[in-house]
Amino acid sequence: MLVRDIMTQNVITITSNTYVLDAERIMESHKIGRLPVVDKEKLVGIVTKDDVLKASPSSTTPYNQRQLFYLMSKLTVKEIMKTKVVTVTPETTVEKSVAIAQKNRVGCLPVVEGGKLIGILTTNDVFYKIINPLFGISETGKRITVYGAGKREELHKVLDYVAEAGIKVKTFWIPANPGKYDLVLHLDTDDISAITSKLKEMGYSVDTREFTA
Repeated sequence: MLVRDIMTQNVITITSNTYVLDAERIMESHKIGRLPVVDKEKLVGIVTKDDVLKASPSSTTPYNQRQLFYLMSKLTVKEIMKTKVVTVTPETTVEKSVAIAQKNRVGCLPVVEGGKLIGILTTNDVFYKIINPLFGISETGKRITVYGAGKREELHKVLDYVAEAGIKVKTFWIPANPGKYDLVLHLDTDDISAITSKLKEMGYSVDTREFTA
């Protein structure tokens, strides 16, 4: 899967001469945490809510409050934005993009093509468009953990039985626990009593996996 498959395309941007207070209002009204800064169709920086908070001085006296508010009202994004922006292209794979974001400790990656900003990849894009479908988040059905059934031979044995029982497997995965090969099944049924009983008869230890939407 590529970045272009899951990125947000209609990106809200500002220019570097935007006042910080206006940038803050834009983020609040659109319920977003960052704004790419674009001048003459070129990405020149990015500003976040944290940047705005750090730029907002505090004061205890009314006189200083008025003075600081005046100064704040004249402050532009250019003076507080991050200019070293980590970007990706629309053809970058999602897994590489996640690795880039983690390495650089950033929560979003502007997507640039031909020198122009064409989208943005955020943690929400990854969660809602990849993680949720992968784990069947918000979908009906029950989840069970079949301990020790994550190795190939055992995996086929369990999946073959589930298929013979006429139960659809929505998703399955093997948690990354060193030395363990447990299998998690998300079954398209609310009645798992028969299948858990059969799996136990087959010698497996089975638990219902808790899930709260």
